[in-house]
Amino acid sequence: MSNDSDIVDIDDGDLPDPSLKNIIDQKTLQWVFVGGKGGVGKTTTSCCLGVQLAKSRNKVLIVSTDPAHNLSDAFCQKIGREPTPIEGFDNLSAMEIDANNDMEEMQRNMSEQGTQDEDGGLSAMMSELTNSIPGIDEAMSFSELMKQVQDLDFDVVVFDTAPTGHTLRLLSFPTILEKALGKVMELKDRFGGLIGQATAMMGGGNNPGATQDAILGRLTETRAVINKVNDIFQDPAKTTFVCVCIPEFLSIYETERLVQELSKFGIDSHNIVVNQVLFPEKDAEELAEWYQSAKDALPPEAKEICSKMMARKRMQDKYIGQCFDLYGEDFNVTLMPLLDYEVRGSDKLKDFSEFLTNPVDMEE
Repeated sequence: MSNDSDIVDIDDGDLPDPSLKNIIDQKTLQWVFVGGKGGVGKTTTSCCLGVQLAKSRNKVLIVSTDPAHNLSDAFCQKIGREPTPIEGFDNLSAMEIDANNDMEEMQRNMSEQGTQDEDGGLSAMMSELTNSIPGIDEAMSFSELMKQVQDLDFDVVVFDTAPTGHTLRLLSFPTILEKALGKVMELKDRFGGLIGQATAMMGGGNNPGATQDAILGRLTETRAVINKVNDIFQDPAKTTFVCVCIPEFLSIYETERLVQELSKFGIDSHNIVVNQVLFPEKDAEELAEWYQSAKDALPPEAKEICSKMMARKRMQDKYIGQCFDLYGEDFNVTLMPLLDYEVRGSDKLKDFSEFLTNPVDMEE
C-alpha cells in the first residue's frame, strides 16, 4: 500500500550520516576490518578509528595483518607481535603480526610433533592434506590469529589489513575451506578405509583405522574452527568492513570490486572513507570563482600552483560525485581532508580522528 507521502525527492537529509559515528555507537561490534587499495591511508584510518573507539570501549586492539607494517610508524613507537599499550592511552593497544611466519611456525610444530609421535603417518598425512587444499595454510593461520585475539579479551579489534587482493582472499577462506573440507569428509564416506591404508603406507604404524580416525578428528576440529570464523564474519552485529579509498579512478574502481566481493561472501560493509580530499567543504566551482577574481594579482608561480590545484580539485570532485552516486543512499561516506602535514604520533592521530565522527560541514 502506498500514498502520495511515499513519493518524495531524496535530499541530503535523507542520506546516511557522512561519518563513522555508526561504528562507534554499535556496541555489539567486535571485529572491524579496514581495507582498500595500497597507499590510500588504511593504517591512518585504522589508528584514528581505534582512537575514537577507545573513548567508549574498555579495551581496544588494533592489529596489522599487512606484511608491510606501518602501525609503529603511525604511532611513533615500537609495536611488536604482542599487544603493545599505546602511549597516551590506558585502554588502547596495537600489535603487528605476520600471517606467513605464523603458518610456517605451525607447520614446523606439526612436523616436530610427527617425529616424536608413534603415528608419524598422521602428521605426514595432515601435511599432505594441508598442502593439497588451496589456501588452507593461510586460512589456518588466520583462524589461529582469530583464536589468539579472542583469547586476549578485548572489547573490539580493528584490523588494519593488507591491500585489497590479499584481504579478499583472506576473508573468502572460511567459505572456500568449508567447501574443501566438506569434500574431504565426503571422500571418507565413499572410500572408507582407503585413507587409513594410505596413511599406513606413509608410515602410520600397525593401526591404520585409528590413524584414519585421528586424521578425520583433526579435520573435523579444523572445520569447526573455520565455521566459527565464518559465522563471526557473516554476523553484521559483530563484524563490519570499512572500505578506504582516495578520489581517483583506480581507487574508486577497486572499492567497487571490494564492496561486491564482500557482499558475495556475506560480510557487512556500509562505510566508505575517502582520504586526501582537497578542501572537502568547497567545490571546484566555488574555488574557480575565487581564482578568476584573484588571478590577475597573482605572480606566475602562484598562477601555475593554483592552476594545478584547481585541476586536481575538479578531478577529485568528479570521483567524489561518482562515489556518492554509487553508494550515497546505502553507505556512510566520510570525506577526510588532505592536510599540510603528516598524521603521525598519538596527538596528531587524536586530532585527525575527530574528522571521522565530526566531518567537515559541506554546507558552509
